[in-house]
Amino acid sequence: MKKLLVIGYVWPEPNSSAAGRYMLNLLNFFLALDYQIHFASPAAESEHRFEFEQLGIQKVEIKLNSSCFDQYICELQPNVVLFDRFMMEEQFGWRVAKYCPNALRLLDLEDLQSLRKARQQALKQARTVVFDDFQSDIGLREIAAIWRCDMAFVISKYEMTLLQTQFNLPANKLFYLPFTIDSTPVIEDLLAYTNKHHFICIGNFRHEPNWDAVLYLKEKIWPLIRKELKQAELHIYGAYPPKKATQLNNPKQGFLVKGWAKDAMQVMQNAKVCLAPLRFGAGLKGKLFEAMLAGTPSITTPIGAEAMSGDFNWPGKVEDSAEKLAQAAIDVYEDEANFKQYQQLGLDILNREYLTQPFFESFKIKLNELAQNLAHHRADNFTGAMLMHHTMKSTQYMAQWIEAKNKLI
Repeated sequence: MKKLLVIGYVWPEPNSSAAGRYMLNLLNFFLALDYQIHFASPAAESEHRFEFEQLGIQKVEIKLNSSCFDQYICELQPNVVLFDRFMMEEQFGWRVAKYCPNALRLLDLEDLQSLRKARQQALKQARTVVFDDFQSDIGLREIAAIWRCDMAFVISKYEMTLLQTQFNLPANKLFYLPFTIDSTPVIEDLLAYTNKHHFICIGNFRHEPNWDAVLYLKEKIWPLIRKELKQAELHIYGAYPPKKATQLNNPKQGFLVKGWAKDAMQVMQNAKVCLAPLRFGAGLKGKLFEAMLAGTPSITTPIGAEAMSGDFNWPGKVEDSAEKLAQAAIDVYEDEANFKQYQQLGLDILNREYLTQPFFESFKIKLNELAQNLAHHRADNFTGAMLMHHTMKSTQYMAQWIEAKNKLI
């Protein structure tokens, strides 16, 4: 049986973040191809971790800067190693290459962190992003990790284009794999306008774009909405709310910080309108994907809607200022006549852009091609080989120095 080793930055939490749901999607793809999966992570286990043991996946705890990993991977001898974000490739990539050189090395980028950080910095400075913003430590590290791997999963069409045009990465090193869903509901199964209530904002509070969006709502957007809709409520959900977030809770203003949602889809289904005023970020937005699936129109920004709807109109409205976002939220919230039209738009996008089967078939073909032509694929990747030789040597020696130091302590 073929073996997959996933080296996770964190233990996946599908009910807490879009990244967790995406990882679960990847795991299901490999399970469908009859892989025996081992999921390893140096992270502390969280209370919301998905118990993937029920799927037959083996849980393995590993350590950073420890040679015990070398013995583990030598014994396991996986056919494929999947690094969950570039930091894990930096930490363990050289060990995988040294002790399991024939294993296919894949990188799960999630969103491009360098793009997110560049946009965040530009927002702070009240300017637009320029290419120099990517010449940062995190940008150089992220692109280098892509080069060193055999293939990277890219979640957004926008980022597929960016990586090829701005960073000159070859198309054969990238595989477009967005969120996917096996099937979509029919519109008759969605809650009607009269059965849905309140606004919702949802997202993991540890994700900086989400926290910024909550503050943006509190300070700029919600007061404008509440002025017109005096009985409206905004229910804010998200895992790991810090004290600074819970302190924003204000029932008199209808601004209710609810915290973690045990069933994120249920609270999204019950809401009338989803608010996602994201001022920076990257990738695809899980909250907006789920809003379409739940039949809940959404109000977001161009960054929020980026690469999500193809050539379809947005199932709600997309605006770029607090005043326009607030007015759009009011208009959609009161628009019973066109509510089903917004819902149908969301279903059309899901059916056109995100059905699992076409992506799974392409995924299966691509993995097979890489496995059969790995030597040739790597021979064509001189840049990656060069980065592996030089960069990983320094990482190897640093890791060995840290391990020796820890033993002395």
